[in-house]
Amino acid sequence: MPDTPPALPFTGIPEADSLLASSPLALLIGFALDQQVPVQKAFAGPYELVRRTGGLDAASIAAMDPEALEAAFRTPPALHRFPGMMAGRVRELCAAVAADYGNDASRIWREAKDARDLRARLKALPGIGEAKSATLVGVLARRFGVQPAGWEAQLPAEPTLADVDSAEALAAYQAGKRARKAEARAAATR
Repeated sequence: MPDTPPALPFTGIPEADSLLASSPLALLIGFALDQQVPVQKAFAGPYELVRRTGGLDAASIAAMDPEALEAAFRTPPALHRFPGMMAGRVRELCAAVAADYGNDASRIWREAKDARDLRARLKALPGIGEAKSATLVGVLARRFGVQPAGWEAQLPAEPTLADVDSAEALAAYQAGKRARKAEARAAATR
């Protein structure tokens, strides 16, 4: 990836933050895990998965015995609140990267024709979807210099992890997200 930063400050664990910056697959897995758990837990998942399985290779993870992968997710402390479901989701994501991108996750953005194509490629991945694909475009553009034509138009209006460049920015992002959720809940009960 062009302009690779030394780390993404999403976990508070230096090795995990470095892995997110150096491994496109780790970044994608972190985004896949980023639901119903704190950001720090989700994005530490790829690092912990390396520690438990010995590596982070899409084809290898996709070919892993499903029970062995699930055991890696369930071993305390579990990698996610829903370890079985997320082991399956990560396996599907890795299978897509292996089959569609020759086992090279960076091809998703390196070979995109423009930002719209990049967003479509990301949305098509298991565990990514609409909101995460927009955030990923932002992270790629702002942190890695991946700025295909039209990238600004693909960004979400609200703050996302793409705006996080320090531990302090992560804390502010999380506080803002909690406030927006509380406001939305309050509005729904009126």
